[in-house]
Amino acid sequence: MQSGLSEFMLRLDRMNELVKVEKTVDPKYEIAAIVSKLDKGKAVVFESVKNSKFKVVANVLGTRKRVALAIGSSEDLIDDRINHAVAKPVRTRSIGKNPWSRSIKNLFQIPIVTHFEKDSGPYITSSLVFAKNQETGSQNLSTHRLLRTDGTSLVIRMVEGRHLHKCYSYAKEHGEDLKVSIVVGSHPAISIASAYQAPYGQDEIQIANSLMDNRLVTTNAPLSGLQVPLQSEILIEGKILADKNDYDCMVEMLGTYDIRRLQPVIKIDKIYHSENPIYHDILPGYSEHRLLMGLPVESRIRTEVKNVVPTMKDVYLTEGGCNWLDAVIQIKKTLEGQPKNAILAAFAAHPSLKIAIVVDEDIDPRNSVQVEYAISTRSQADRDLVIIPGAKGSSLDPSSDQENLITTKLGIDATGSIFKDRKRFEIARIPGQEKINLIEYL
Repeated sequence: MQSGLSEFMLRLDRMNELVKVEKTVDPKYEIAAIVSKLDKGKAVVFESVKNSKFKVVANVLGTRKRVALAIGSSEDLIDDRINHAVAKPVRTRSIGKNPWSRSIKNLFQIPIVTHFEKDSGPYITSSLVFAKNQETGSQNLSTHRLLRTDGTSLVIRMVEGRHLHKCYSYAKEHGEDLKVSIVVGSHPAISIASAYQAPYGQDEIQIANSLMDNRLVTTNAPLSGLQVPLQSEILIEGKILADKNDYDCMVEMLGTYDIRRLQPVIKIDKIYHSENPIYHDILPGYSEHRLLMGLPVESRIRTEVKNVVPTMKDVYLTEGGCNWLDAVIQIKKTLEGQPKNAILAAFAAHPSLKIAIVVDEDIDPRNSVQVEYAISTRSQADRDLVIIPGAKGSSLDPSSDQENLITTKLGIDATGSIFKDRKRFEIARIPGQEKINLIEYL
């Protein structure tokens, strides 16, 4: 496994998983428009970007295949691979070498992309934000959207209660700004680890190192002293100001505009870059964004549901639910009541989850037609629905109370009743059907 973004892109190129655009493109809307056409397809590198010396790459983790490739897994074992890394994090090897001999004066020299017409401006969407957790003494890593407002200022979108916000709040309560180091463009396994909501105080960079089979090397950031990946394309150092906020509005993973929020401001002190820098952009609301956010959550749901229903087979956050709001859980049902326990465990594991559907092992959770078939033929609304009003939900769902994070959750037990003969739910099959090749007959 390679240890940097540029090496990973070379690997994708050799595997025919990368397309190159040589025509000069505009970071305002044009890049986003092109990437949208490649959704669920190949990664793309833009060789020539208007008013910039940086290349831009996008759709890097836009398919499960490339996510699996990034963490040395197969597609069907992504959840197991992530869970193993969370359970067995590995401390990184740190060296004192400073790889950033080049710097630029301001953020306007970076080709930060403007994605949608009503966005507040250009957003860095792939940031890896490193900060010191002064309560635990550990380091925190997380991903946040960063709005460029001028050459030396960013507005950072933080979710209240999450770990970086706790670090920021602790510093603010003590009258201090919070030092941060921001990396843009590193090995994609680090992005996957960064998206995982690890227990408070756990260092996500160690999860990343486990995903990379202990090949991740870190170094001290020049100004903050924080441990950041040695092979990084861009390093931005600054402080989240305790006493300054600004408004932002952006598109979230549901593809809708989030409500306008007042968020903290980062003041930039220094910007470093590699010799031939590559800027990584993630198109909000499209596959790379949704997979990065959703797959780590899938892993957590799998663990929590399996704790209460050991016969669980699979968990899938659906595309229709934006890989965030809706989950299908496949189990081998041995007792009545198991599906409802699975539903409750899923809601506990992922508070943003809105709909949880439990199906039998003969139903493919990734096949929406089969799932709808199970709901239609194996559930009854008066006994198989679990409705939980007034629950904490996602701030992204426009149908919910977004200010107070209140929603109504729905669970559906779409499994066949054990009290009925299982033959009543058996799907008829034709022997030898799967071996038929119509070309031989027509």
